[in-house]
Amino acid sequence: MNLFWKKLFGGLTPTAKLEKNEAELIEAMERYDKIEKSPQLIEYNKLFHIVKSAAFQENRNTLKNRKYKDTEEYQNKHKYEKLHNLSDIKLYFEVLNSPELAQYLAFEATPAFEDLGDDKRVAASESLRKFKAFKHSKPYKTYVRFHDSFIIQEYEKLKAKISTPEFVKANEFWANQERWHTTPEYQTELQFYKLADHPDIAFYVKEKPERFKNYRNVKLTFVDDFDAKSISEKSWNFGFYYKNPKLIKQHSFSNEKQANSGGKNASLTTSHLKIETKEEKLNAVAWHSKQGFLNKDFNFTSDIVQSAEKFQQKYGIFRAKIRCVGPIHHAFWLGSDEKLPMVNIFHFDGKSITMGNANKDKVDGIKVNGINPSEYYIYSLMWTEKELIWMINNLEVYRTATNIPKKEMYLAFNSFISEKQKASPGTLEIDWVRVYTT
Repeated sequence: MNLFWKKLFGGLTPTAKLEKNEAELIEAMERYDKIEKSPQLIEYNKLFHIVKSAAFQENRNTLKNRKYKDTEEYQNKHKYEKLHNLSDIKLYFEVLNSPELAQYLAFEATPAFEDLGDDKRVAASESLRKFKAFKHSKPYKTYVRFHDSFIIQEYEKLKAKISTPEFVKANEFWANQERWHTTPEYQTELQFYKLADHPDIAFYVKEKPERFKNYRNVKLTFVDDFDAKSISEKSWNFGFYYKNPKLIKQHSFSNEKQANSGGKNASLTTSHLKIETKEEKLNAVAWHSKQGFLNKDFNFTSDIVQSAEKFQQKYGIFRAKIRCVGPIHHAFWLGSDEKLPMVNIFHFDGKSITMGNANKDKVDGIKVNGINPSEYYIYSLMWTEKELIWMINNLEVYRTATNIPKKEMYLAFNSFISEKQKASPGTLEIDWVRVYTT
């Protein structure tokens, strides 16, 4: 597979951008989860259901848009004022409270009232003339007309109603064009929109949690960012791993041109693991397929770093950010307690990158060109019961459902010089390694 065009036209996301995107996504997920449990969001959700309810909106629109003239308070007050300003009703109450009416009504209750029907007696009596004149006056006729009438009863009812504290308060409320702003509901609405404008709530509402799905479905089980002072003994050992503890682990192979130095060529520099292949003479143990272990003089040294005794896992996602220089072999692979299975997540043979699965004496894989191995890329393996999927950064480059490993495997990094290669120095650098379960 040639990734040149994928890289050129954006199918392969640059490593720095991919890391930035992933870091931002994880940060967003953690922020989202934190906000989800916050008292502010609980209050926001509660207020959301209140403020966005049909009843609240209808009440809000009524209070904001209803005209004062359409209210019962206005109608009652207007009726009262209209009656109160009628000249006849004003005259009625003037007469009602006058001494003239009181005197006349008192006179009306006496036997002398009958004398008003006798013109001679009226003519002879100033007081009778006075009472008779009052009886025929407009004020008295107005009194008779309105006293105990429906209109006066209505007036008195309206007067009593509009005088109550409840009516005065309600009338002032409806008469106020800014009445909505005086309500508890308005304060509820204010608090809702205040929360809605809070950066955390705004972020939470805008966020699409489905984009976190792939990250929620995994759990980090192993990580090393290589930011310590030395290689962690809790995570790594040097040399090969064998199930039989009696077997020599610090060795090379007789058909290789480098001696493995047992950790001397592995170091931590500027927060990454560096495995250096150096030109230096060393007499070391080598494994010969027919002669077994023997001592051999080497002109180059290198190293193997693996997690076999500290960490192994069956299935999951295995990732490392890697680069290498030098026309020799550099590899990131999964090994087991036997020769097979072995999975190459990244293998640079000095010319091309290969990825593949070796199991049951069958090799299944792919060769990748078009990217520069001296630049950092993230090489990943997704391992399930049914298939193996290899990725470089965001791009799937190969998958297989053949001979899937069924046992726990460990992580390993190493550089070596094959018998057919021209011996040369080189460096394998690992910025970080992470393993997840799914």
